[in-house]
Amino acid sequence: MTGGMTGGMTGDLLLRVNGEARRCPAGLCLDAVLVALGYQPRLVVVEFNGEILPRDRWPAQPVVESDVLEVVTIVGGGS
Repeated sequence: MTGGMTGGMTGDLLLRVNGEARRCPAGLCLDAVLVALGYQPRLVVVEFNGEILPRDRWPAQPVVESDVLEVVTIVGGGS
């Protein structure tokens, strides 16, 4: 499975993302939810319901109503 739709679900979900209520399409796996919310998945780390979720699990991780995401964007730089 490459992520995207989990199948059969329609409508919107209400999630908590970085402490704020956010809506996204229902029936998506985590990688697709991140894109729907405007994130670039290759540049973020995700805590999913209190657990740091490895990137290789995102395409198979369904997201359902009331899930809690903390999304941290990785920023390059230095001095």
